[in-house]
Amino acid sequence: MAILSRPFKAQDLLNAPELRVAANPVIALGVIVALLYWARVFFITSIIAVIIAFILEPFVGLLMRVRFPRSVASFVVCSIALMLLYLAGLGTYTQIAGLWEELPRFSERIGAVVDGARHKIDDMEATTYRILLPAKKQPQTPPPAPPPPKRSRRNVEAQPVVPQGVPGAIPEVRIHEERKTITDLIYERMGSLYQMLLMASFIPFLVYFMLSWRDHMHRSFLQFFEGEDRMAAARSLQGIGDMVRGFVVGNFVLGVLLAIISSVAFRLIHLPYPLLAGPVSGFLSLVPYIGLPLALIPPAIVAIGGGHPLASFLIILLVIAMLHLIALNLLYPKIVGSRVHLNPLVVTVALMFWGFLWDAAGLLLAIPLTAALKAVCDNVRSLRPFGKFLGD
Repeated sequence: MAILSRPFKAQDLLNAPELRVAANPVIALGVIVALLYWARVFFITSIIAVIIAFILEPFVGLLMRVRFPRSVASFVVCSIALMLLYLAGLGTYTQIAGLWEELPRFSERIGAVVDGARHKIDDMEATTYRILLPAKKQPQTPPPAPPPPKRSRRNVEAQPVVPQGVPGAIPEVRIHEERKTITDLIYERMGSLYQMLLMASFIPFLVYFMLSWRDHMHRSFLQFFEGEDRMAAARSLQGIGDMVRGFVVGNFVLGVLLAIISSVAFRLIHLPYPLLAGPVSGFLSLVPYIGLPLALIPPAIVAIGGGHPLASFLIILLVIAMLHLIALNLLYPKIVGSRVHLNPLVVTVALMFWGFLWDAAGLLLAIPLTAALKAVCDNVRSLRPFGKFLGD
């Protein structure tokens, strides 16, 4: 009654206990999102290490069955994984080194194709403009200026142009802006690249310690809970581990299968660097929603650079489209879909959210992170409605 006896103020809403209680989760969520964005390199590195540890854990358990201590088994498994990664990186480096030597020739051909396509689009626009408008209403426009020559660096030159025959005229300054090359973009990103490489160097050590200290960390984590909550936490960890292994291993197996088939198909049509374009195209095909156009980019670039005819592009399009449809409609549901039960709306929102926070790494980690959250919700009684909302 005291509030009703005086004029209403906005401060009354802020003092209401119900609104203050409701505002606490919103403030906490904002703080969490800000922390995830500010320390994203740290979180991305840690999550990748956790995922790799979940994948390698069954191999460590296999060695422990033959009387290997956990620390020795973890070291052996991590060493073998690093050796396989080194061999894969060596093969990739060999392909990229050959491509780097032919990069000027590839750039010239790709630039010629892009300029030709741009001129054709300009001609189509001019033709459409002439057809839609009568000849009397068409403005007299000067012919388009030729494109500026390509240079290796991006400089801005100011060239004064003095009008002829006009005494006392102010010179007109024309700005000529040169295009950036791939090398310039790489130099601009060297700072962030160094930070990523620095954090990536911690991943082998994180994975080893997560594997060797797995039992201790598991017991210590469960000590934070009591009674039924401890059982829910144990089930949540088991569900997250099964989901991560099923999702990542399933996608990896599909990616390797698509990479092998794509490499063989590209070699049969004599596409340059099939051992580089095939694996990249195969794994890009697994990206949700935009996998098909992304998978077409690597073979299209090497085909244009190699001067292949139009028939090669049609074969590439048919091969990649067929592999993409078979993988996502037949193989993906059986290998991966049985582990990850997320509805399409949640997947789309998760890709948008994590892609906004962590860019490309967020797109790759969006589905396993959301599926891990669903695994926790499914095993906690108070959060089961959220798990049903996220599920399919």
